[in-house]
Amino acid sequence: MPAPRTLDRARLERLMAAELARFDQANPRSKALWEQAQRSLFDGVPMNWMVKWAGAYPLFVESASGSHFTDVDGHDYVDLCLGDTGAMAGHGAAATTEAVTRQLQRGITHMLPTEDAIVAADELRRRFGVRFWQFTLTATDANRFVIRLARQITGRTKIIVHNHCYHGSVDETFAVIGPDGVSAVARRGNIGRPVDVAETTRVVEINDLGALERELKLGDVAACLFEPALTNVGIVLPEPGYHEAVRELTRKYGTLLINDETHTICAGPGGYTGAHDLHPDFVTIGKTIGGGIPAAAYGFTEEVGNRIHASVDREDADVGGVGGTLAGNALSTAAIRATLTEVLTDEAFERMIPLAERFESGVNTVLAASGVPWHVTRLGARAEYHFTPEPPRNGTVLHDAADPELERFLHLWAMNRGVLMTPFHNMALMSPATTAEDVDRHTAVFAEAVEALFG
Repeated sequence: MPAPRTLDRARLERLMAAELARFDQANPRSKALWEQAQRSLFDGVPMNWMVKWAGAYPLFVESASGSHFTDVDGHDYVDLCLGDTGAMAGHGAAATTEAVTRQLQRGITHMLPTEDAIVAADELRRRFGVRFWQFTLTATDANRFVIRLARQITGRTKIIVHNHCYHGSVDETFAVIGPDGVSAVARRGNIGRPVDVAETTRVVEINDLGALERELKLGDVAACLFEPALTNVGIVLPEPGYHEAVRELTRKYGTLLINDETHTICAGPGGYTGAHDLHPDFVTIGKTIGGGIPAAAYGFTEEVGNRIHASVDREDADVGGVGGTLAGNALSTAAIRATLTEVLTDEAFERMIPLAERFESGVNTVLAASGVPWHVTRLGARAEYHFTPEPPRNGTVLHDAADPELERFLHLWAMNRGVLMTPFHNMALMSPATTAEDVDRHTAVFAEAVEALFG
């Protein structure tokens, strides 16, 4: 084994300048469209986070199919970002596309149910184990609604989240542990927060059961809203027995448990909940289940359903802050039915997870051969390399190990060679259409980047 290598920052700077020049030369059409877009689109993009792509401007997509897309300059890319989970089913999956096309011709939304909603809910119940389901357009809405329901049926005000969690744009979740190691404070980037997060939220590290019990003992926590594994700061896995202990503690102190499976659906057909036989009170999930059509859902146990019926009057169903005119629309439920029953099937995960294992093995082989002290963490069909020698135990460890300049370089290097990674960190996701050749293409590109940086 070679001795561990250290990064030469001056070398990184030179390489980055060369990659930016290469990107600019290769993408004149994307650049022209970006310049045109600035007439009407703020920063030249339709959503602000698109400025975070590694190039000086984003690529503009011409078409996408399966695990690949083509940009307007004619370059083909292996897509390991997959819409940051939104396109986990692959681009334009045939079954979803056909179902959506049929439904477009029969009506998009009419505030009435269709048979597709029944089949979709039955499949979600099979996968996640909770009985009753409702549909929304985003996981953010699903999380907002279950927080409201949890407060209503418990009579409590606070929620608990993991440090450096991700639950969409839910106001209560933009909190981190403060300098005193206990208090909740606003996370960086919490723009225009409506209230001090300390009024609504407590924060604990994943895998810290002592801190969790300390907060639950206060007796005012309606719900714990947890990703079963952290994903947005990077992948942090729960330690053995953690979730079983969380379930025991929440029951002991009368707190409801919400599992947000929006990203951790990569663990298997029923997400981490199904893969590890967890028993939450609520499950929320979005992005993936509509095959790219805006769709999300939340489910809850029969016991919770009974408490909701006892606590919420029917007359408040359309004014209580839970729901939305387009929620559960016919187009979305058609997409969910097709995606879950024909695309992201149990058999699809049996192909996707080994591909993530192949990705993990390929990256680890490169790291071992080069002596670079980084680590790969895998969660089902998702994998990520971290700039740490060991797997991180909590969000703080991974947050503090971040290296934005190095991360941007690795993303740009890969993009310049036809591989798209998730722009916010070094994460890759497999779809049913991803192939071994796609994975090996990344391994080869990653090896070249490591050689350029450390060779």
